[in-house]
Amino acid sequence: MVRHESRRDTQVKAAERIRLAIEDGIRTGDLPPGTAIDEAEFMRRYKISRTPLREAMLQLQAQGLLTSQPRGGMIVTKMNLQQLLALWELLAELEGLSARLACERMTEDERIKLSEVLDAAIPVVEASDVEAWKAANQEFHELIYRGSRNPYLREHIFQIRARTGAYRQHAFGAIGHLQASWAQHMDVVKAILNHDGPAAYAAMARHLSPGLGVQGFASFVATLPQELLA
Repeated sequence: MVRHESRRDTQVKAAERIRLAIEDGIRTGDLPPGTAIDEAEFMRRYKISRTPLREAMLQLQAQGLLTSQPRGGMIVTKMNLQQLLALWELLAELEGLSARLACERMTEDERIKLSEVLDAAIPVVEASDVEAWKAANQEFHELIYRGSRNPYLREHIFQIRARTGAYRQHAFGAIGHLQASWAQHMDVVKAILNHDGPAAYAAMARHLSPGLGVQGFASFVATLPQELLA
C-alpha cells in the first residue's frame, strides 16, 4: 500500500512538471496555437511515462489550453478574433486589479524594488534588446502579482497569459515597441509609489488593453498568421 501511494505521488509530481512545461511553452510561443503535442517526444525529453503525460494534458484541456482531435491526440488551442479579444480584455482588467491591490498592499521595500527593476530595464530599452526585455517585463509583473497578495488572481492571470501569449507577441511586433512599454511601466510605478490605487489600476489596464485604435488593430490583424486562428 505504501509503495502504491509513493508511486502515485511520483506520477502526480511528474504530471505537474510536464503541465508547467507545456503551459510555459504555450505562453512563450514556443508551442504556438495549432501545434500537435508530440507525446513520444515529451516522454523522451522529460523521462516520464504516458500516464502522467496524459494527466497533464487533460488538466491543460480543462484550462482551455489544449484541444483534443477527432483522430486522437491534442493540439494547442486556437482562437478566433472574437475569443481572443474577449480574453485580452479580461486580462487587462485582471492585471489592473492586481496593480491596484499591489498599490494598497506592497511594503515600502517592495515599492523600492519595483522602481529599481524599472530603472534596470533602461539599458535594455536603449539597446532594443527584445529578449532581455521579456525577462525584465516578467520580473516587473511578477513583483506586482506578489505585491497583490492574491495567489488566485495571479493564477487566473497566468492562465489567460498562456492562452493569449502567442497572439500578443504578434501584436507587440506589429504595433508595440520597447520605449512605449517601458513608459507604460513607469506610469504604473509612479502610481504605486504615490499609493494611488485607482491610478495604478488605470495605468496597468491601459498597458494591457487591446484597445489599440483602428489603425493599430488593423495592423495587428494584417500581420497575424492565419494558421493561428480558429
